Amino acid sequence: METEKINERRQWLFVFLVGLFVTNAVTAELISNKLIQIPLSFNLFGLKLGPFTTIIGILPWPIVFLITDLMNEFYGQKAVRRVSWITAILIAYCFIIVGLSMNIPAHEIPGSNLADNESYNKVFGQAQMVIVGSIAAFLVSQLLDAFVFDWIKHKTGNRFIWLRSTGSTLLSQLIDSYIVLYIGFVLGGSLSFSEYMKIAPTNYVLKMLIALLLTPLIYLGHYLVRKYLKHTD
Repeated sequence: METEKINERRQWLFVFLVGLFVTNAVTAELISNKLIQIPLSFNLFGLKLGPFTTIIGILPWPIVFLITDLMNEFYGQKAVRRVSWITAILIAYCFIIVGLSMNIPAHEIPGSNLADNESYNKVFGQAQMVIVGSIAAFLVSQLLDAFVFDWIKHKTGNRFIWLRSTGSTLLSQLIDSYIVLYIGFVLGGSLSFSEYMKIAPTNYVLKMLIALLLTPLIYLGHYLVRKYLKHTD
């Protein structure tokens, strides 16, 4: 009876994590057609750095990092691979629906705040190339993350949670940050290559800082999951 309760909790937790994972991944794709400036600057060896420019789609990624780590830890590399493929398919599905919606003329009502054809297609038209780039980057980075996480855990056992979590994220997001911006913005014609080479490193550095700052939350997440799965009263 105790085993059944634990298995049921594991199933419900997995469903919740997958739902949250997919929601954040799809949301990141839909909002990525917007650049933001980080009002942060500092001097490094006499060289002034900042303010920095990146895509707004970076907002949901801390949640994706955290969920990827928890699924890797409690459900294994195979589960992460499957969820990654399913998420990529769902992002592609979103891409198809958005594409179809752009080809349906808007019924414009004078004086309303609803989007007209031009404004709607301007926002979601660029998102198409961003989504293509994101699907490629997402799959490569997630599969690499799962592999590196599993490799580090195999070498260190249950020690050094921060190492397998942060280490796998730093490596996978290095690839993700460059692929998505290149396909989505450079090939899409929105950025020049020189602009890309300024934004891509910033995007990666921000993800790196986020991954490092998430370390306490990773340990908290591990504690809460272990407690939830262990106590079945």
